[in-house]
Amino acid sequence: MQQRYVGNSGLRASALSLGTMSWARETDDQDASELLRTFVDGGGTLVDTAASYADGLAEAMLGEMIGDVVARTEVVISTKAGVSASDGRQKVDASRSAMLTALDASLVRLGTDYVDIWFAQAWDHNVPLDETLSALELAVRSGRARYAGIANYNGWQTAKAAAVAGFPLVACQSEYSLLRRQPEEELIPAVEDAGLGLMAWAPLGRGVLTGKYRGHVPADSRAAGTRLATYVEPYLQQPASQVVEAVAMAARGLGRSPVDVALSWLLSQHGVATAIVGPRTPVQLKEILDSQLTPLPAEIARALEDVSSRVN
Repeated sequence: MQQRYVGNSGLRASALSLGTMSWARETDDQDASELLRTFVDGGGTLVDTAASYADGLAEAMLGEMIGDVVARTEVVISTKAGVSASDGRQKVDASRSAMLTALDASLVRLGTDYVDIWFAQAWDHNVPLDETLSALELAVRSGRARYAGIANYNGWQTAKAAAVAGFPLVACQSEYSLLRRQPEEELIPAVEDAGLGLMAWAPLGRGVLTGKYRGHVPADSRAAGTRLATYVEPYLQQPASQVVEAVAMAARGLGRSPVDVALSWLLSQHGVATAIVGPRTPVQLKEILDSQLTPLPAEIARALEDVSSRVN
Protein backbone atom coordinates (compact mmCIF):
# COMPACT_ATOMS: atom_id res chain seq x y z
CA MET A 1 0.00 0.00 0.00
CA GLN A 2 1.24 3.48 -0.83
CA GLN A 3 2.76 5.46 2.03
CA ARG A 4 2.14 9.20 1.96
CA TYR A 5 3.51 12.18 3.81
CA VAL A 6 0.89 13.87 5.98
CA GLY A 7 0.79 17.49 4.88
CA ASN A 8 4.15 19.23 4.95
CA SER A 9 5.37 17.12 7.85
CA GLY A 10 7.79 14.20 7.86
CA LEU A 11 5.10 11.87 9.16
CA ARG A 12 4.21 9.08 6.77
CA ALA A 13 0.95 7.14 6.81
CA SER A 14 -0.66 4.52 4.62
CA ALA A 15 -3.09 5.68 1.93
CA LEU A 16 -5.81 3.83 3.83
CA SER A 17 -6.18 4.11 7.59
CA LEU A 18 -8.05 1.63 9.76
CA GLY A 19 -10.88 3.26 11.71
CA THR A 20 -12.07 1.70 14.96
CA MET A 21 -15.41 3.43 15.61
CA SER A 22 -17.25 0.08 15.54
CA TRP A 23 -14.80 -1.71 17.86
CA ALA A 24 -16.21 -2.97 21.17
CA ARG A 25 -19.70 -2.47 19.80
CA GLU A 26 -20.41 -3.98 16.37
CA THR A 27 -16.90 -5.49 16.10
CA ASP A 28 -15.79 -7.97 18.78
CA ASP A 29 -12.28 -8.84 19.95
CA GLN A 30 -11.77 -11.71 17.54
CA ASP A 31 -12.81 -9.78 14.44
CA ALA A 32 -10.90 -6.67 15.54
CA SER A 33 -7.75 -8.74 15.99
CA GLU A 34 -8.11 -10.18 12.49
CA LEU A 35 -8.85 -6.74 11.06
CA LEU A 36 -5.69 -5.29 12.58
CA ARG A 37 -3.39 -8.11 11.52
CA THR A 38 -4.83 -8.23 7.99
CA PHE A 39 -4.60 -4.45 7.65
CA VAL A 40 -0.94 -4.40 8.64
CA ASP A 41 -0.13 -7.42 6.47
CA GLY A 42 -1.73 -5.53 3.58
CA GLY A 43 0.66 -2.62 4.02
CA GLY A 44 -1.51 -0.45 6.24
CA THR A 45 0.10 1.50 9.05
CA LEU A 46 -2.23 4.18 10.46
CA VAL A 47 -4.88 3.06 12.94
CA ASP A 48 -7.35 5.75 14.00
CA THR A 49 -9.30 5.71 17.24
CA ALA A 50 -10.71 8.13 19.83
CA ALA A 51 -11.36 8.37 23.54
CA SER A 52 -15.05 8.74 22.67
CA TYR A 53 -15.34 5.48 20.73
CA ALA A 54 -17.34 3.08 22.89
CA ASP A 55 -16.42 5.27 25.88
CA GLY A 56 -12.77 4.32 25.59
CA LEU A 57 -13.30 0.60 25.00
CA ALA A 58 -12.11 0.84 21.39
CA GLU A 59 -8.79 2.27 22.59
CA ALA A 60 -8.55 -0.42 25.26
CA MET A 61 -9.21 -3.14 22.69
CA LEU A 62 -6.48 -1.76 20.43
CA GLY A 63 -4.12 -1.48 23.39
CA GLU A 64 -4.57 -5.16 24.22
CA MET A 65 -3.43 -6.05 20.69
CA ILE A 66 -0.29 -3.93 20.65
CA GLY A 67 2.64 -6.22 21.29
CA ASP A 68 0.49 -9.30 20.76
CA VAL A 69 -1.22 -9.03 17.38
CA VAL A 70 1.12 -6.34 16.04
CA ALA A 71 4.24 -4.62 17.33
CA ARG A 72 4.02 -0.97 18.37
CA THR A 73 6.55 -0.13 15.67
CA GLU A 74 4.27 -1.55 12.98
CA VAL A 75 1.50 0.96 13.50
CA VAL A 76 0.96 4.70 13.48
CA ILE A 77 -1.68 5.42 16.12
CA SER A 78 -3.92 8.46 16.00
CA THR A 79 -6.48 9.22 18.67
CA LYS A 80 -8.73 12.11 19.61
CA ALA A 81 -10.01 13.92 22.68
CA GLY A 82 -12.54 16.62 23.48
CA VAL A 83 -15.79 14.72 22.87
CA SER A 84 -17.69 12.45 25.24
CA ALA A 85 -21.20 11.04 25.54
CA SER A 86 -23.48 11.78 28.45
CA ASP A 87 -27.09 10.60 28.73
CA GLY A 88 -26.97 9.65 25.08
CA ARG A 89 -25.93 13.14 24.02
CA GLN A 90 -22.59 14.27 22.71
CA LYS A 91 -20.66 16.68 24.89
CA VAL A 92 -17.74 18.79 23.70
CA ASP A 93 -15.09 19.88 26.20
CA ALA A 94 -11.82 20.97 24.62
CA SER A 95 -10.51 22.75 27.69
CA ARG A 96 -6.84 22.25 28.54
CA SER A 97 -7.72 20.24 31.65
CA ALA A 98 -10.20 17.95 29.93
CA MET A 99 -7.96 17.40 26.92
CA LEU A 100 -4.82 16.49 28.89
CA THR A 101 -6.74 14.31 31.32
CA ALA A 102 -8.24 12.47 28.36
CA LEU A 103 -4.83 12.02 26.73
CA ASP A 104 -3.33 10.46 29.84
CA ALA A 105 -6.29 8.08 30.05
CA SER A 106 -5.92 7.22 26.36
CA LEU A 107 -2.26 6.36 26.81
CA VAL A 108 -3.11 4.02 29.67
CA ARG A 109 -5.80 2.27 27.63
CA LEU A 110 -3.54 2.02 24.59
CA GLY A 111 -0.66 0.73 26.67
CA THR A 112 1.84 3.08 25.08
CA ASP A 113 3.93 6.07 26.14
CA TYR A 114 2.94 8.13 23.11
CA VAL A 115 0.54 8.40 20.21
CA ASP A 116 1.74 9.38 16.78
CA ILE A 117 -1.00 11.96 16.14
CA TRP A 118 -3.32 13.47 18.74
CA PHE A 119 -6.39 15.43 17.65
CA ALA A 120 -8.78 17.91 19.18
CA GLN A 121 -11.91 16.11 18.01
CA ALA A 122 -14.24 19.10 17.72
CA TRP A 123 -14.38 22.89 17.91
CA ASP A 124 -15.49 24.04 21.34
CA HIS A 125 -17.48 27.30 21.25
CA ASN A 126 -17.13 27.64 25.02
CA VAL A 127 -13.35 27.39 25.24
CA PRO A 128 -10.79 29.84 23.80
CA LEU A 129 -9.00 28.32 20.84
CA ASP A 130 -5.63 29.23 22.37
CA GLU A 131 -6.45 27.05 25.36
CA THR A 132 -7.27 24.02 23.25
CA LEU A 133 -4.14 24.51 21.17
CA SER A 134 -2.03 24.85 24.32
CA ALA A 135 -3.05 21.32 25.30
CA LEU A 136 -1.99 20.00 21.90
CA GLU A 137 1.32 21.84 22.14
CA LEU A 138 2.08 20.50 25.61
CA ALA A 139 1.33 16.96 24.46
CA VAL A 140 3.87 17.32 21.65
CA ARG A 141 6.51 19.07 23.77
CA SER A 142 6.20 16.45 26.52
CA GLY A 143 6.54 13.58 24.05
CA ARG A 144 3.10 12.15 24.73
CA ALA A 145 2.20 12.89 21.10
CA ARG A 146 4.59 13.00 18.16
CA TYR A 147 2.29 15.24 16.12
CA ALA A 148 -0.99 17.08 16.64
CA GLY A 149 -4.01 17.95 14.56
CA ILE A 150 -7.62 19.05 14.56
CA ALA A 151 -10.76 17.19 13.59
CA ASN A 152 -14.16 18.28 12.31
CA TYR A 153 -13.22 21.96 12.11
CA ASN A 154 -14.70 23.92 9.21
CA GLY A 155 -12.64 26.01 6.82
CA TRP A 156 -12.28 29.23 8.78
CA GLN A 157 -11.75 27.36 12.04
CA THR A 158 -8.96 25.33 10.45
CA ALA A 159 -7.30 28.42 8.99
CA LYS A 160 -7.48 30.22 12.33
CA ALA A 161 -6.10 27.28 14.30
CA ALA A 162 -3.17 26.87 11.93
CA ALA A 163 -2.44 30.60 12.01
CA VAL A 164 -2.45 31.09 15.79
CA ALA A 165 -0.87 27.80 16.88
CA GLY A 166 2.62 28.30 18.26
CA PHE A 167 3.68 24.96 16.81
CA PRO A 168 2.94 23.14 13.54
CA LEU A 169 -0.34 21.31 13.21
CA VAL A 170 0.08 18.50 10.68
CA ALA A 171 -3.37 17.08 9.98
CA CYS A 172 -7.08 17.73 9.84
CA GLN A 173 -9.82 15.10 9.93
CA SER A 174 -13.10 15.64 8.11
CA GLU A 175 -15.81 13.65 6.41
CA TYR A 176 -15.20 13.63 2.65
CA SER A 177 -16.53 11.44 -0.15
CA LEU A 178 -18.44 11.60 -3.39
CA LEU A 179 -21.54 11.94 -1.22
CA ARG A 180 -20.09 14.78 0.85
CA ARG A 181 -17.93 17.20 -1.10
CA GLN A 182 -18.47 20.28 1.06
CA PRO A 183 -14.81 20.25 2.19
CA GLU A 184 -13.86 21.36 -1.32
CA GLU A 185 -15.49 24.74 -0.78
CA GLU A 186 -13.39 26.09 2.09
CA LEU A 187 -11.76 23.35 4.13
CA ILE A 188 -9.41 21.88 1.52
CA PRO A 189 -8.12 25.30 0.41
CA ALA A 190 -7.48 26.10 4.09
CA VAL A 191 -5.77 22.75 4.65
CA GLU A 192 -3.52 23.16 1.64
CA ASP A 193 -2.65 26.75 2.50
CA ALA A 194 -1.68 25.73 6.03
CA GLY A 195 0.30 22.70 4.91
CA LEU A 196 -1.93 20.19 6.67
CA GLY A 197 -2.81 16.72 5.45
CA LEU A 198 -6.50 15.82 5.23
CA MET A 199 -7.48 12.52 6.81
CA ALA A 200 -10.87 11.80 5.24
CA TRP A 201 -13.33 9.81 7.32
CA ALA A 202 -16.41 8.03 5.90
CA PRO A 203 -14.74 7.92 2.46
CA LEU A 204 -17.31 5.33 1.35
CA GLY A 205 -20.24 7.58 2.20
CA ARG A 206 -20.91 5.81 5.51
CA GLY A 207 -20.93 2.53 3.58
CA VAL A 208 -23.50 3.62 1.01
CA LEU A 209 -21.02 3.96 -1.88
CA THR A 210 -20.24 0.24 -1.64
CA GLY A 211 -23.60 -0.33 -3.34
CA LYS A 212 -24.86 -2.70 -0.65
CA TYR A 213 -27.93 -0.54 0.00
CA ARG A 214 -29.11 -0.52 -3.62
CA GLY A 215 -32.77 -1.54 -3.48
CA HIS A 216 -32.77 -2.80 0.10
CA VAL A 217 -31.23 -2.49 3.55
CA PRO A 218 -29.18 -5.59 4.48
CA ALA A 219 -30.18 -7.06 7.83
CA ASP A 220 -26.59 -7.00 9.10
CA SER A 221 -25.85 -3.42 8.01
CA ARG A 222 -25.47 -0.29 10.11
CA ALA A 223 -28.67 1.11 8.63
CA ALA A 224 -30.60 -1.87 9.96
CA GLY A 225 -29.36 -1.44 13.51
CA THR A 226 -30.57 0.98 16.14
CA ARG A 227 -27.32 2.73 17.08
CA LEU A 228 -26.16 3.89 13.66
CA ALA A 229 -29.33 3.92 11.56
CA THR A 230 -29.61 7.70 11.75
CA TYR A 231 -25.91 7.96 10.82
CA VAL A 232 -26.50 6.21 7.49
CA GLU A 233 -30.04 7.38 6.73
CA PRO A 234 -29.18 10.79 5.16
CA TYR A 235 -27.32 9.02 2.34
CA LEU A 236 -30.14 6.63 1.54
CA GLN A 237 -32.34 9.31 0.00
CA GLN A 238 -33.02 9.69 -3.73
CA PRO A 239 -30.38 12.34 -4.60
CA ALA A 240 -27.60 10.24 -3.08
CA SER A 241 -28.78 7.14 -4.94
CA GLN A 242 -27.88 8.84 -8.23
CA VAL A 243 -24.25 9.01 -7.11
CA VAL A 244 -24.33 5.38 -5.97
CA GLU A 245 -25.63 4.30 -9.38
CA ALA A 246 -22.97 6.36 -11.14
CA VAL A 247 -20.22 4.74 -9.06
CA ALA A 248 -21.65 1.28 -9.77
CA MET A 249 -21.78 2.04 -13.50
CA ALA A 250 -18.18 3.29 -13.50
CA ALA A 251 -17.10 0.17 -11.62
CA ARG A 252 -18.73 -2.11 -14.18
CA GLY A 253 -17.14 -0.25 -17.04
CA LEU A 254 -13.68 -0.35 -15.48
CA GLY A 255 -13.91 -3.91 -14.21
CA ARG A 256 -13.34 -2.66 -10.67
CA SER A 257 -15.45 -2.65 -7.53
CA PRO A 258 -17.55 0.33 -6.38
CA VAL A 259 -15.37 0.43 -3.25
CA ASP A 260 -12.26 0.78 -5.41
CA VAL A 261 -13.83 3.49 -7.57
CA ALA A 262 -14.96 5.57 -4.59
CA LEU A 263 -11.65 5.29 -2.75
CA SER A 264 -9.52 5.84 -5.84
CA TRP A 265 -11.41 9.02 -6.65
CA LEU A 266 -10.98 10.33 -3.11
CA LEU A 267 -7.27 9.55 -2.86
CA SER A 268 -6.65 11.57 -6.01
CA GLN A 269 -8.17 14.74 -4.56
CA HIS A 270 -6.12 17.73 -3.45
CA GLY A 271 -4.92 17.71 0.12
CA VAL A 272 -5.96 14.15 0.97
CA ALA A 273 -3.28 12.27 2.88
CA THR A 274 -5.26 9.17 3.82
CA ALA A 275 -8.77 7.74 3.77
CA ILE A 276 -10.02 6.32 7.08
CA VAL A 277 -12.03 3.18 6.33
CA GLY A 278 -14.12 1.53 9.03
CA PRO A 279 -14.80 -2.10 8.11
CA ARG A 280 -16.77 -3.94 10.76
CA THR A 281 -15.80 -7.41 9.53
CA PRO A 282 -12.77 -9.11 7.94
CA VAL A 283 -14.82 -9.73 4.80
CA GLN A 284 -15.40 -5.99 4.38
CA LEU A 285 -11.71 -5.26 4.90
CA LYS A 286 -10.71 -7.83 2.29
CA GLU A 287 -12.86 -6.09 -0.31
CA ILE A 288 -11.23 -2.78 0.58
CA LEU A 289 -7.68 -4.17 0.45
CA ASP A 290 -8.38 -5.81 -2.91
CA SER A 291 -8.86 -2.34 -4.39
CA GLN A 292 -6.34 -1.07 -6.92
CA LEU A 293 -6.41 2.48 -5.50
CA THR A 294 -5.11 3.88 -8.77
CA PRO A 295 -6.35 7.12 -10.37
CA LEU A 296 -9.54 6.85 -12.39
CA PRO A 297 -9.54 7.83 -16.08
CA ALA A 298 -10.09 11.58 -16.28
CA GLU A 299 -13.39 11.30 -18.11
CA ILE A 300 -14.76 8.86 -15.52
CA ALA A 301 -13.70 11.11 -12.66
CA ARG A 302 -15.35 14.12 -14.31
CA ALA A 303 -18.57 12.19 -14.86
CA LEU A 304 -18.72 11.14 -11.21
CA GLU A 305 -18.05 14.71 -10.10
CA ASP A 306 -20.80 16.03 -12.36
CA VAL A 307 -23.34 13.66 -10.86
CA SER A 308 -22.21 14.20 -7.27
CA SER A 309 -22.21 17.98 -7.66
CA ARG A 310 -25.99 17.85 -8.09
CA VAL A 311 -26.49 16.42 -4.60
CA ASN A 312 -23.76 18.32 -2.73
